[in-house]
Amino acid sequence: MGKISQGVLGGFSGKVGNVVGGTWKGIDYMRIKPANVTNPRTEGQVDQRSKFSTVLRFLQPITDFLRVGFKLYANKMTQFNAAMSYNLNNAITGAYPNFMVDYASALVTRGNLTGAANGAASSPSAGDVQITWDDNSGSGSAQATDKALIVLLNTTRQEAVFTTAGPARSAGTETISVPSEYTGEDVEVFLGFISEDGSKVANSVYIGSVTITSEPIQET
Repeated sequence: MGKISQGVLGGFSGKVGNVVGGTWKGIDYMRIKPANVTNPRTEGQVDQRSKFSTVLRFLQPITDFLRVGFKLYANKMTQFNAAMSYNLNNAITGAYPNFMVDYASALVTRGNLTGAANGAASSPSAGDVQITWDDNSGSGSAQATDKALIVLLNTTRQEAVFTTAGPARSAGTETISVPSEYTGEDVEVFLGFISEDGSKVANSVYIGSVTITSEPIQET
């Protein structure tokens, strides 16, 4: 049985027939409860579920990071769902059952702030990843005080190391340490920026894949 709030013109919660009502983030909503489908696994549905799973695996390790990276697009949805929606529509390549995320098309941060210029990454010493970029302060909306947003995604382990409070754009470099278990494994590197006051975010740039340098051999 449904419950009406704020009179007959207000929202309601519960179920009336096949209509379900409720409130999410202060927003009243109604949806039709779907009818039972005899064969829910049509080709289109299977494809969509596979794409969804592919993007989910990509984004789950950086759930906390996305609260910053996609905060400007969390309109009536969570930041994670905003990132899911964008990447489902823009960053999937391949065909079932071999869908993959096209990292060059994927975004882990999104916004209109001027992005990174000439980003690069390497592993110059054991357990470290060095990210560099050109200081393009003054170009478009870029400011010297913008802070770097960096993701190092280890898809082998479904883990990530990231920062939402990196150095200023003017610094042009950052070195991030990763767990020793990552030695010899690859990380996918993404770089974005956020304004000092947090009101603007740049689209992230995929810098590339970096193999974590092994521990140096000790001389005897």
